[in-house]
Amino acid sequence: MVREVLWTAQEAADATGGENTHDWQATGLSLNTRNLEKGDLFFALQGPNFDGHDYVADAFDKGAAVAVVERRPERLKDDASLLIVDDTLGALNRFGAAARANSSAKFIGVTGSVGKTSIKEMLRHCLNRQDITAASAASFNNHWGVPLSLARMQRNAVYAINEMGMNSPGEIRELSKLVRPHVAIISTIEAVHFEFFKSTEEIAEAKCEIFEAMNAEGAAVLNRDHPLFDLMADRARQNGVTNIIGFGESNQADARLIGYELFAEYSRVQADICGEVLDYTISNPGFHWILNSLATLAAIKSVGADVTKAAQDLSTLHGLAGRGEKTIIALDQGQSFELIDDSYNASPVSVRASINVLANATPNNTGRRIAVLGDMLELGRKSRKMHADLAGPINDSGIDLVFTCGPHMEALHEALPPEMRGVHSENSQELAAVITDVVQADDVISVKGSLGSRMSVVIESLKALSAKSSGGQA
Repeated sequence: MVREVLWTAQEAADATGGENTHDWQATGLSLNTRNLEKGDLFFALQGPNFDGHDYVADAFDKGAAVAVVERRPERLKDDASLLIVDDTLGALNRFGAAARANSSAKFIGVTGSVGKTSIKEMLRHCLNRQDITAASAASFNNHWGVPLSLARMQRNAVYAINEMGMNSPGEIRELSKLVRPHVAIISTIEAVHFEFFKSTEEIAEAKCEIFEAMNAEGAAVLNRDHPLFDLMADRARQNGVTNIIGFGESNQADARLIGYELFAEYSRVQADICGEVLDYTISNPGFHWILNSLATLAAIKSVGADVTKAAQDLSTLHGLAGRGEKTIIALDQGQSFELIDDSYNASPVSVRASINVLANATPNNTGRRIAVLGDMLELGRKSRKMHADLAGPINDSGIDLVFTCGPHMEALHEALPPEMRGVHSENSQELAAVITDVVQADDVISVKGSLGSRMSVVIESLKALSAKSSGGQA
């Protein structure tokens, strides 16, 4: 498939104020030579432990059309196309700002303590079936991910979805200035980032920075059930946004949950989305997906898309890698077990959600429900208590065994009843070796942890059992 031209040399020079060594056209943008495609523009960003200029020659070997640099790197041919700028990260931001300024798309910005990537993917899935939709890849939600996502947009995009994350105050403000969303979603506010914030109120204030770059015709989609709803709604109004759409179970919600049924593999929902009653199925199990769907459909209605079709399309949204994706792992003699990959990130509320999903699973025969949990990070001084407090909902869930790893999760291991304790390990690599020996046919295993706890190591080890059972390479 031939990719369309995203940037020309002249457009890039106009956007950045940089100087081109040659004329060029680029069909994509990349920050990493490992996933660079032929025709891409390569940004030589610099970080504390790397310098992208060291990889420019490799980028050209892989077929890069041009490299954005601050200086001419070594080992380059004389005819190499370069865009020379004063600051490559600043240039990336200017690329993003120029792309946003030249786009006629409806922009949806998504933030929140949990659920933002899931909502972003629901929006992508539904809107892409109605018209040309651009959305940030993976969790590209920081100071380089957001401008990169904007700069990668199709020129004729009708809808654009940008996830915005943060660790400290002021970060959402800068991202919102780039995106300037027509619709802003705050999924919810939870007790995360307590290394950087003193309270959930402070977290809410920082998330509300998303409203600062909106215009008065925009819409704010907020969790109506949250105790800080009034604070968030007030901040939206203070920034001139008067169209406040609440979603949730509250009778005052505009996108209101009427009823639902939870099953092991999916959920059924009836909801009133701003006056339109819809019955639909979500192909992912768990109440958190139901709440995410309300925010998603409210935003879709706000940008003028077909909300009825969008609700129908939620039945075809498959599980997301690291966020509840289910895989059947084949073993010998026709046996298998089910793996729930929820390993991308973790907080107290999201771990409770994954516990509920596992509790609703239905193992075959003598299969067990097994939770494998890594540390929840960035919880500050309350971390040990927050880990130990998970013992209550786990004990009530019907889960058979809980395996843990990391210094924080040791508190949960100690708080669990002895009969529910699996092994506690220092790290995910040690735990992976234990789990692969413990797993049996018909088990359902859920793996969850913050990104820094590297629970993907456990996922990879469990998936490798399928290769071993079929005689392949592990």
